[in-house]
Amino acid sequence: MFCCEEFVQAVIKQDAERIRPFFAPDARIRWHCTNECFTVEEYILADCAYPGRWEGMIESIRRADDCTVIVTRVYSADRRASFHCVSFLQISGDRIVALDEYWADDGAPPDWRRAMKIGSPIRS
Repeated sequence: MFCCEEFVQAVIKQDAERIRPFFAPDARIRWHCTNECFTVEEYILADCAYPGRWEGMIESIRRADDCTVIVTRVYSADRRASFHCVSFLQISGDRIVALDEYWADDGAPPDWRRAMKIGSPIRS
C-alpha cells in the first residue's frame, strides 16, 4: 500500500533511489506555479538538484476517490527558508501515475492586508 509519509520524506531528503519506486514509469508530474511538466526521471533530477538541505512534515492528508491530497511544510535545515506544498496524487495500485504540485513561499501577509488589521496567525 502507498505510504504518503515515506514518499514525502524521500522527496524532502532528495533520495533518488527511494523516490523512484513510488512512481509508475510513465507518470507525469506538473508544477503549475512554474508551468513545468516532468517525466519521473526529470522530476527526480529537479528535486535532487535543488540547493540546500531540507526538512519538513506533513500537515494534512486527505483522500477522495482516486486522489490523495498532501499538504507539506518544507523548510531549510538552517530555517532560513520555508515553503508549503500542496500535492495532488493520482495513485493506481501502489504507484503515482500523476502528481500535480503547487509550491508557495511562506511569509508575512502583504503590507496592504496588514494595514486592514484583519485575520490572525494560523500558527505562532
